[in-house]
Amino acid sequence: MNQLIETLTSQWSMPLDLLFERLHSSPQGLSGGEAKERLSRFGRNLLLSREKVTPVRLFLNQFNNPLILILVFAAIISFTTGDWIDATIVLAILFASAVLGFIQEYRASNAMETLRRQMTLKTKVLRDGAAVIIPSEEVVPGDVVLLSAGSIIPADGIVIQADDFFVNQAALTGESFPMEKKPGQVPDKTSLAERTNCVFMGTNVRSGSARALIFQTGKLTAYGQIAGRLAARPPETEFQRGIRQFGEMLSRVMMVLVLVVLAANIFFKKPVIDSLLFAVALAVGIAPEMLPAIISITLSIGAQEMAKRGVIVRKLEAIENFGSMDVLCTDKTGTLTLGVVHLDGAFDPEGQPSQEVFRLAYLNALFQTGLTNPLDEAILAETKPEIEQFVKTEEIPYDFVRKRLSIVAQNTALSGQMATMITKGAMDKVLEVCTTLWRERRSIPLEAACLDEIQNRFNKWSDQGYRVLGIATKEVPPQASYHVEAENEMTFAGFLLFFDPPRPDTLQTLQDLQKLGVQLKLITGDNRRVTQHIAQSTGMPVSDIITGSEMNQMDNEALGRRAEEVNLFAEVDPNQKERIILALRKTGHVVGFMGDGINDAPALHSADVGISVNNAVDVAKEAADFVLMEQSLDVLRRGIEEGRKTFANTLKYISYTESANFGNMISMAVLSPFLPFLPLLPKQILLNNFLTDLPATTIATDTVDSELVTRPEHWNVNYIRNFMLVFGLLSSVFDFLTFGLLLGVMKLNENQFHTAWFIESLLTELFVFLVFRTRRLFFRSRPGRWLLLSTLLVCLISLVLPYLPFIQTVFGFVPLPPVLMILLLVITGLYIVANEAVKKVFYRRASY
Repeated sequence: MNQLIETLTSQWSMPLDLLFERLHSSPQGLSGGEAKERLSRFGRNLLLSREKVTPVRLFLNQFNNPLILILVFAAIISFTTGDWIDATIVLAILFASAVLGFIQEYRASNAMETLRRQMTLKTKVLRDGAAVIIPSEEVVPGDVVLLSAGSIIPADGIVIQADDFFVNQAALTGESFPMEKKPGQVPDKTSLAERTNCVFMGTNVRSGSARALIFQTGKLTAYGQIAGRLAARPPETEFQRGIRQFGEMLSRVMMVLVLVVLAANIFFKKPVIDSLLFAVALAVGIAPEMLPAIISITLSIGAQEMAKRGVIVRKLEAIENFGSMDVLCTDKTGTLTLGVVHLDGAFDPEGQPSQEVFRLAYLNALFQTGLTNPLDEAILAETKPEIEQFVKTEEIPYDFVRKRLSIVAQNTALSGQMATMITKGAMDKVLEVCTTLWRERRSIPLEAACLDEIQNRFNKWSDQGYRVLGIATKEVPPQASYHVEAENEMTFAGFLLFFDPPRPDTLQTLQDLQKLGVQLKLITGDNRRVTQHIAQSTGMPVSDIITGSEMNQMDNEALGRRAEEVNLFAEVDPNQKERIILALRKTGHVVGFMGDGINDAPALHSADVGISVNNAVDVAKEAADFVLMEQSLDVLRRGIEEGRKTFANTLKYISYTESANFGNMISMAVLSPFLPFLPLLPKQILLNNFLTDLPATTIATDTVDSELVTRPEHWNVNYIRNFMLVFGLLSSVFDFLTFGLLLGVMKLNENQFHTAWFIESLLTELFVFLVFRTRRLFFRSRPGRWLLLSTLLVCLISLVLPYLPFIQTVFGFVPLPPVLMILLLVITGLYIVANEAVKKVFYRRASY
């Protein structure tokens, strides 16, 4: 059967019974045992085999750096020339650095895998004749899948049953509009877009429901065969682009440094191997070689912290955008309101309570088979009316153009009688198919005066914050098959009023978002009266309101100008939501969009930050960067704060390591050709670098000052460059003064100088991070516990190392007199004071 699956072609032109036979399946689906066996045989339903990053591979990745490889090469040459002690030490330090990075990254990757499992997409299939929900990656050839509005189609299949089933396959074929899919055969030589009886992996159900027989999974699907085009690398985020540009800048600096230092030392007749090791060690010292690990660790720890606050991160690289977000677009349901909809009443056209209208609504909600929604759930939560004698004979599913749903129900107690078509939906969409209305137990023409009365009642209730739907009916033959065209010449039966109470904490949350520099804009399909009432009742200031019909009169440029000023958008359709997002982005905003429905997917894709909720439809969750475990603005606020903390901690490492390292390494590079010996031996440079990396791995847990959270932060290469130059040059000034003091005044020999300079450079680099991690005076910002403890521990180690006999022998250190140690501490203190003074001027003059 393996060969059959791989060579099965033209399934769309094959009779269903033959396809069932060849796939050894049936309309009742597969048995559990058979499905398990096929999963083992064909593999998981994935486009790319999900490679689990093994510990060995993760460890080897720590050496995936040209500079590290050059050092390894140079160490090997040292072995061959007899300098095996120094070569062993260099390799040992490199190995220890790799272990340090590996431990942190391994923990981070395991934590992220746990979070990813929470967001696995699910599919409903028939197993042993019963409907069960399984992870989409476990779908196998021969499965019968049950699809409804909002489902992501998990694999390629043939439609075996459909009810007004429309699929959005734009990602695969580029078609703008959903295509209707139905059972049948199509000619053998038919293009992908014309296979109306097929569904394809990666597309999604727009409306209706269906059953499909899966015939291809994973790489063998149409999606899988063109995965190279579809799975192209997504556009870089601002954060990724900044990291890349920063890396390119450093690479150029390091290349020049290695070549210049190597050439200068050879010119001054220094040993070639020692000069090469020294030059490369300097480059490694400048390079933030822990940056990939720090970014991975920081983002994953940030993701874990966000998960604790109810925000699941689906795409790690989007965390920076989350923190940078300055405009949030969302629907009102579940954000400004509790999201707990209840039916407030069913009324006839005269506005009087009506049990008959409720019965019609209950039948419509009970018999519909599409996507469940809060309005239907609210109807079904009420006391069940007498409807046992009714059976469903047909359904016309809901879609986002008609905005209504119809079912046909027959009263079995009245044999031979006509059936009743019951239509429920948006008021204007229901009225447009009505020609009469019920009044005093009879049907009368729906004239202009009647329409005015209905509209006045609708407006009155809407102004009070009610969501109002319409109900219409008509008599139809019971056995006929019905489609959208049958919704005509109906009788308006009455109104349904729904109410979703405002959240009591909304005003406080809105104020908190405003303090974070995030503008809130409501985008909803509800009418403007309901939207405005809800906004005002929750305390949200209403600057202006635009409706979908008004948007249609604007070009994109005009919409962009208005979208910045307006914070309520009502009566909009899915395409208009996307237009609003793109217009705001074009004006320079970092835009987040929060949605949970099928019609929200385009806007989620277009936003800088796509946000969905755990109970959203699959297509919305798949399009989102973040999934909220609870639909709440307050959860979102906490996520924004955590995203900003994550970004701030990443930036701390880059700023600190480049300014401190840049100054120290440039100083040694400049002076090395003119000194009688190297300022530090290569092994000493690497040890220094290793020890400073120990506190660096705890940066992800550092506390963040409140002022860095209260505004959106963006990646700024100019800031990084200027910070590195200003504080790097300050470091170099102190280095030159220290060199002069140690060599010119105190006349230290080579070993004494190496020891003193090692301790001094290590202490200044460690303590200066406590200065750089905050824009306040360093003692007014409390560092994270692990960062502080690790910094103090390494400081203690640096002071003790010269007095350990083994370390003295291996690294060439010597004990220093107490007076010299005190002098080094004084220099360190002066360096901290100088950095505090320059920091104050730097942030006061710069607009960072």
